[in-house]
Amino acid sequence: QVQLQESGPGLVRPSQTLSLTCTVTGDSITTNYYGWSWIRQPPAKGLEWMGIMTYSGITSLAPSLKSRTSISRDTSKNQFTLQLNSVTPEDTAKYYCIRVRIFPSIGPTDWGQGTQVTVSS
Repeated sequence: QVQLQESGPGLVRPSQTLSLTCTVTGDSITTNYYGWSWIRQPPAKGLEWMGIMTYSGITSLAPSLKSRTSISRDTSKNQFTLQLNSVTPEDTAKYYCIRVRIFPSIGPTDWGQGTQVTVSS
């Protein structure tokens, strides 16, 4: 049973950096052929894909967020981390980490429970 759990601050000040970590159990984040992705949902809005780290360590980011977003991983801890720089209130959202099947087809397989992040001063 694959489980993902997000962790990080619930409140971030504008202009600061948000860092969220996803801890994965039941599956290695280096297992072929999966990716590990971040998605967020602002209040009363739809889901927004942010980026993905593949099993081989390749990162792809949403164009609208690429300039201030990074995804990294720590294979020894089976974790991957989202960093979002220069946050504004528009970044207030519930953030999810998910496992994504890459091959032979693309699609999500498991979701974390999500963590609420509020950006305010």
